[in-house]
This record gives sequence, C-alpha cells and structure tokens, in this order.
Amino acid sequence: MNAPANGSAKDKDQVLIFDTTLRDGEQSPGATMTFEEKLEVAELLDDMGVDIIEAGFPIASQGDFEAVSEIAKRAKKATIAGLARAISGDIARCGEAVKHARFPRIHTFVSTSPIHLEHQMRKSEEEVLEIIAATVAQARNLCDNVEWSAMDATRTSIEYLSRCVDAAIKAGASTINLPDTVGYSVPDEIREMFRQVRENVVNADKAVFSAHCHNDLGLAVANSLAAADGGVRQIECTINGLGERAGNAALEEIVMAIKTRSDVLAYHTGVDAAKLTRASKLVSAVSSFPVQYNKAIVGRNAFAHESGIHQDGMLKNNRTFEIMTPDSVGAGKTSLVMGKHSGRHAFMTKLEELGYKLADNAFQDAFERFKNLADRKKHVYDEDIEALVDENIATAEDRVKMVSLTVIAGTVGPQAATLTLSVDGVHETVQATGNGPVDATFNAIHAIIPHEAKLALYQVHAVTEGTDAQAEVSVRLKDPESGSSATGRAADPDTLAASAKAYLSALNKLQVRRERGQQLGMTDELDLAARRGP
Repeated sequence: MNAPANGSAKDKDQVLIFDTTLRDGEQSPGATMTFEEKLEVAELLDDMGVDIIEAGFPIASQGDFEAVSEIAKRAKKATIAGLARAISGDIARCGEAVKHARFPRIHTFVSTSPIHLEHQMRKSEEEVLEIIAATVAQARNLCDNVEWSAMDATRTSIEYLSRCVDAAIKAGASTINLPDTVGYSVPDEIREMFRQVRENVVNADKAVFSAHCHNDLGLAVANSLAAADGGVRQIECTINGLGERAGNAALEEIVMAIKTRSDVLAYHTGVDAAKLTRASKLVSAVSSFPVQYNKAIVGRNAFAHESGIHQDGMLKNNRTFEIMTPDSVGAGKTSLVMGKHSGRHAFMTKLEELGYKLADNAFQDAFERFKNLADRKKHVYDEDIEALVDENIATAEDRVKMVSLTVIAGTVGPQAATLTLSVDGVHETVQATGNGPVDATFNAIHAIIPHEAKLALYQVHAVTEGTDAQAEVSVRLKDPESGSSATGRAADPDTLAASAKAYLSALNKLQVRRERGQQLGMTDELDLAARRGP
C-alpha cells in the first residue's frame, strides 16, 4: 500500500510523490493523450509506486471525467486525485469522478497573489478567504482526503498566505500545496516561505505540506528539494518534466536526486527507480514530446561517454564518471546485436531490455516493422528499435495511415508525389506536385484530407549514424480556428516517408481534438487561466 488514505507519509522522512503528468503534463500544447493512453500511463505510475496520481480535471470535459473515473476504479495502490477550481460545480464533479478510488482525493485551488486577485479573480482578500472556507468544506463533505492549493503562492505575502492556509486546514484540508505557479522563486526563497508559513499557522501539524514547482527559470527540481528542506513532505512533479510553458519538476530527477544524494537529502520515496526509463519512454511516445538527448536520468546520452578521457576512466572504474548506474533507472545494458537474422525470441528479449512490454498484436506488428527495417539497414541500433516501437505506440489508433508513397525529385521541377492513404480502412490515392519533394508530399496529403491546419514546425534529424540511418521527423500543425496545435513524430530510413507519417500523426491528433470539441459542445469552455490550475 502506498500513502494512507489521509495523504500522510509512513514516516517523517518519507517524501510523497504526487504525479500530475495526466493533468498538468497534458496541458502542454500538443500533448493531449487518448483515453486508452491515459489508462496505460496511470497503470505504470501505480505499479512503480507513485503515491498520488492526479488523473485529470473532471469538469474540463466528459472525456476528462471518464478518464479520471476509470483510473480511480482501476488503481490498486495509489491515491487518485482530481483537480477542481474553487467553484461548487467543479468540486461536485470532481467528487463524482474519484469516488470509486480505493484512496480518493479532491484537489481544489484558488489564486492568492495580489496580481491574480486584481486581474484574474477580481476579488478582495477577504472574499477569497470566504471562498476557501466554503469550497474546502464542500470538498471535505464529499471526500476524506482534500488538498488545497494557493495558486501563485510564491508571489503572495507570507501574512496573507498564512491566513489562507489556516482557513483551508480549519475547513478540512489535509494537504496544503503552495505552488510556484509561474516558476518565479529561487531555492532560498521557497525554503523560507514554507518554514515561515508552517511557523505562523497554529494547526500546521494537521496537514502535509506540498510543493508544485514550474521550470520557467530552470529551477523546478532545485526549488522542490529546497522545499523539502523547509518541511514539505509531498512533491508534485511529472514524468520528463512535462507541463505548461517550460514544464514542471521532473519526477525522475526528484527521485534520483533523493536516492543518489541521501547524504545531504535525508529523505526517501516509495518509487521503484528501475521503472523510470520505461515511464519516460511511454510518456514521450503517447504525448509525442521527445526527450532531449542530454536530459538528466532518462536522456539518450545520460549514460553515454564519447570523450577519450571519460572512456578511459569508465574502462577502469565506471564510478569515475557515473554517479548512478543505468540499471538503477531501468536503462539496462545493450547485449544483443540485432539484424535481419534475429528471431522473435531475440527481438522480445531486446524489447524487454529496453523497457518495453507489448501485447501480442502490438508485438507482432513491431516485429514485422523491425524485419522490414533490418532488410534496409546494415546495423539496427537500440535507438532504431526505440524509434520504431514508439512510433507504433503513438499511431496505433490513427484513423488515417500511409499505405504507400512514391516521389519524383531532382533539379528539374516541379517535384511530384503519388500517395495512397488508408482513411478509416478505405484506400485513397492521389498525385500532387510541389516546390520540392516534401512540399509535394504534404500537398498530396492535403488533397486527400482537406484541412486548414498550418505547418508550424518541420524538423529532421538522424536517429543513428551512417548513410542508412533512420530519419526522425517532427511536424507541428496549428489549427487557425481553435489556436490549438499538435505535434507528430515518425522515423523511417526514407526521410520523405518519415515526413509523411509525422504530418499524418499530427493531423490525426488535431482531428481527434476537433471531434471531441464538437461532441462536447465546448461553447461553455473554461476560463483558460483557471484551467491551468496550480
């Protein structure tokens, strides 16, 4: 069992890990996940020992409500939280969504900083205090476990923040979150904020204090750890640091900093660090947000050494240049050389080494794609396999898929593309020309799937070395009507094929989002600033 139902830690040195990948992380532009993808991520988070999973914002849409409700029903160990504004309807909807969880939590928030009260809330300090008392009490009547957050706490005066915290605890909140909503604070400030508030509030010992830090200045992890030094025993974070703007504190960095530097960070978590790499890969695949190569803990280069001096040291003793081992975060070791003669058993073993566990149909599809790739490349690297499987996960439910592509290119134009797509299982073929082979390919897609989306990003890089390396393409499309954007990624030894597949991936996501909006009648859409939450 993870955290007890009241949200407290097992001992005074345990730091509870509150994962908000499915709520705050999904608010990253273009990172929206499907219902099935959310369930898959939640299952892994629960399995790896995350204490609290914030599964979504139930009032935002029927889809969000259903996802939170289903995750609540399926969770085996974790507390399942839903987010709610300090509005009666939000709180009631949230309570309904989490009620089936073994350990349910309602997380409600309201702004407290002067700039938010004046420009967003348009309320006085006294009015906000009344709202806190009423809404936290309502949540407490629906659920034994209530978390209250002071949005933009780090730009709120200590005196007023302490009054708000006191009101929330008196009304029944058992967790108090003081977030650095805009990533403004520095470690010394946030440590002192928590220390002073806990000293000022008489009944502070009745609640667990929590930190939720954004990364606008690149200080989210440092601020979160400083908050722990100030008495915090819950840290809110996301896989890969996913989140709005510059993102949130990265869960994998928090966990490994505490584990690796136990000499100065005298805390512990219940997270199984060996599952961190798998979680990173899954979230990257379903969100189409690539992990930067030099990302701490889970980046491709996190345990790579190219410098001759480093290599010499590693050969003598790996502790010379590694403060943790790849195995400790589930990165594993490369031991199988994969090629066209490899069989299913070898491929399955390699997938397990890389942290993947696929169902039968998904495995068969991945194996066939691997064999096709092996016929086209001399060497199939781990990165090739990762790109292949991640693309397969991300596009498994796409309505529109590429069947074939033939392009005529060269110095004499115009260039031409003949493209066949499968649209809901029906094949359609078209020929198109353009100013270059990529433009011709995208024009062909537009001819089959008319749309108004604009190309906001087109990026290509090689997955591995060599002239036969797979090209990994990222495409971001923006819907001018809604302003929303979606990012698609694909890899293929043929750059044009990868370009077409990445474009289709992004287009599929925009189409799914548009259909959801039409189904839900989004005429009463939420205030954008309020939706963001802490």
